[in-house]
Amino acid sequence: MATEKISGAEALIKSLIAEKTEYIFGYPGGAIMPVFDVLYDYRDKLKHILVRHEQGATHAAQGYARVSGKTGVVMVTSGPAATNIITGLSDAMMDSTPLIVITGQVASPLLGSDAFQETDVVGITQPVTKWSYQIRHSEEIAWAVARAFYIAGNGRPGPVVLDIAKDAQTGMTEFDYKPCQFIRSYNPYPDIQPGEIEEAARLINQSRKPFILAGQGVIISHAEKELSELSEKADIPVGCTLLGLSAMPTDHPLYKGMLGMHGSIAANIKTNECDLLIAIG
Repeated sequence: MATEKISGAEALIKSLIAEKTEYIFGYPGGAIMPVFDVLYDYRDKLKHILVRHEQGATHAAQGYARVSGKTGVVMVTSGPAATNIITGLSDAMMDSTPLIVITGQVASPLLGSDAFQETDVVGITQPVTKWSYQIRHSEEIAWAVARAFYIAGNGRPGPVVLDIAKDAQTGMTEFDYKPCQFIRSYNPYPDIQPGEIEEAARLINQSRKPFILAGQGVIISHAEKELSELSEKADIPVGCTLLGLSAMPTDHPLYKGMLGMHGSIAANIKTNECDLLIAIG
């Protein structure tokens, strides 16, 4: 992609388009308005879904991500808008949903001055995100967006927050988008340790009443076939978590239903009786 000099706001929009984003769920406000102004010029490439509350934007983006298999994108302003996204972030983190939430922030010279609608977005969101980063310079935008999509969608999926200062949105920058393919400090696919696999096999062989609890990770990894093969080979019954319900056919003779207070009697009895609980995904 040829290098060009554009505003940080336009760099953000063009970066999202480069990542094949089609929909943005959000609610406009002062600190993110430069991006919304530019978004109008790209309305033929990016569709904005206007919600009535920022929390609704995060949940809508989660639903889109689950149905489409793509990363959901949310864009809101600073302060109370940013704090309204916490429930959606927590949900996406717990349910392994790829989500990128872009929040506006006061101009970088005003950070730490208790400026109007200034909130420590990074500090608030770090516990419920895979990565939370504040952008203070327009030159960082393309780099941060590429990194955000890589982290949100690779390994165990989850939410990422990009908090963008207003002067970073209005400042000019040389734009040359490069998708992220590697981060030295982030290993989404750890190497398999043969010794650990052998130990797991030993425990299964020695158990008398093993039971498999399958979660959404089986579905995310497209490992449904392997789950059935393991269950059938060792004659191990299988129960599922709520989000893992489609990991195994409901008519399979070894399938015992969902675990938990709203689950099936069979799955709960097997969990209590088993001498080895194998949690997969």
